[in-house]
Order: sequence, then C-alpha cells, then structure tokens
Amino acid sequence: MGGHVDVVASDVAEMIRLGAEICLSLNISKCELIAHSDLQLNDALLQSFSRVDIVATTLLGAPLFHGPVLDNTWDQRCDDLSRAVDRLSSIASQEDALILLRASFSAPKVLHMLR
Repeated sequence: MGGHVDVVASDVAEMIRLGAEICLSLNISKCELIAHSDLQLNDALLQSFSRVDIVATTLLGAPLFHGPVLDNTWDQRCDDLSRAVDRLSSIASQEDALILLRASFSAPKVLHMLR
C-alpha cells in the first residue's frame, strides 16, 4: 500500500508546483486525506492534511461507503420524511402538499444518496 501513498504524495506535490506557476496555492487547512485509520504515512505533506476515516467519508452530504455514517444518514432522512408527512396533512390542497414533498422535504437528498 505504501506505493499508492507515494503516488498520491507525488501528485499533490505536482499540483502544488503547477498551481504556484499560475499564482495559486493549496490551502492545507482545508485538505483532507481519506484513508483507513491504520494507514501509516511517511510523507510530511500528507501528514499535514486532516485525516478522515474511509467509513466516515461524505461527498456533498451523501456517504460514500457502507457503514455507520450511511445508516445514520438514512435514519435522519426517514425521520425528516416522516415529520414532513405529518405536517403535510395540515395543508389544504393535496397537490400543494405533493409539490412541497417532492421539492423541499428531503426528497432531493434521498435521490442524491441513492445515486
């Protein structure tokens, strides 16, 4: 596995070098290294990145891998939708209620997670 880390480190170093040529710099405080918690790093640049365990990784709010983050996200979305259904009964028009459900009560987030 060490070879893969060396490739990533050299790619990051190359991006820093190319960015510097056009006056861009890498904001290390916003950089994350997504890896298994037992991965050992020897590269100082990668060690400066904040570490995110692979099972806790999300992209735009959607979990990328199976694990507790995915389970918690689904639980939260189900709770949101359940609460929305309860509230929709107080809306007079069924059509308005369906439009609200489709557009704003977590339905887009659920679709995003399913992708």
